[in-house]
Amino acid sequence: AAMAASLCRAFGSLLLSARLPALPRVPPPVPLPCLPGGALAAARRRLNISAPRCTTDPMWKCRVKYTVRPVGMKKTGGRDHTGRIRVRGIGGGHKRRYRMIDFQRLRYEEGASPEPFTEKVISVRYDPCRSDPPTAGSPCRSADIALVAGGNRKRWIIATENMQPGDIIKNSSHIGRMAVSANEGDAYPLGALPVGTLICNLESHPGKGAQYIRAAGTCGVLLRKVNGTAIVQLPSKRHMQVLETCVATVGRVSNVDHNKRVIGKAGRNRWLGKRPHTGLWHRKGGWAGRKIKPLPPMKSYVNLPRVAAQE
Repeated sequence: AAMAASLCRAFGSLLLSARLPALPRVPPPVPLPCLPGGALAAARRRLNISAPRCTTDPMWKCRVKYTVRPVGMKKTGGRDHTGRIRVRGIGGGHKRRYRMIDFQRLRYEEGASPEPFTEKVISVRYDPCRSDPPTAGSPCRSADIALVAGGNRKRWIIATENMQPGDIIKNSSHIGRMAVSANEGDAYPLGALPVGTLICNLESHPGKGAQYIRAAGTCGVLLRKVNGTAIVQLPSKRHMQVLETCVATVGRVSNVDHNKRVIGKAGRNRWLGKRPHTGLWHRKGGWAGRKIKPLPPMKSYVNLPRVAAQE
């Protein structure tokens, strides 16, 4: 009894002396607007969507300063910054290193006057992604590339069919009264070239850089000139009309036998960074899924006469 009385006195003093801190008032929940059932469910689903991952890695295309050294590339797997697939059939493959190709042949040096200039071809090579042998990695492009030098700079360009190290190529923006007799690899406006010339690396707008006829072994034909414009036949046999001040390269793109290569096996496509399609695109031989059943064995219902053994 004495112990119980002491405990009661202790608890009573504790309750009278100790004061609990005041709790902060929680605001009442804001009611959702009156929406129909489907819209309300959609709003709740949108609240659960995770935000896209913020990438701060420097992209290889965001470099401002030009360099002839290979630049590391980051694989995307055909996905954009939100993580969703935008281009299907891409994934895996060998590591790649990108070489910046200058598609604008009439790019003058800083402080230089816009006059014709020449460049010397230093090397013509296959464009691998990692190392020198062609079997080391998948290519960044189907055509060969050439390292040219002129003045105080070097740059990579798309090589033509018969371009060799030591060749001198000319770049000019002048359009004269008479058509020029250009050599293979030279870059001229369409207005300066004679009708019937084979061209490649064609611009769609003056000064924008080559956007057409850049694949291996392709070439276009300058058909005619009409009122300051030029009609060009593309490799797809379509006719394209551009301004005669658009620059093109004389000749055919290198690596003509690119379309004759044999892949040989599915694994090589994976080396090139190409993923397989769905199962509907694959030919099935009857083993997978037993979709194609073999024919049952034939039974003979013909009573063949027995040949008695001759004694």
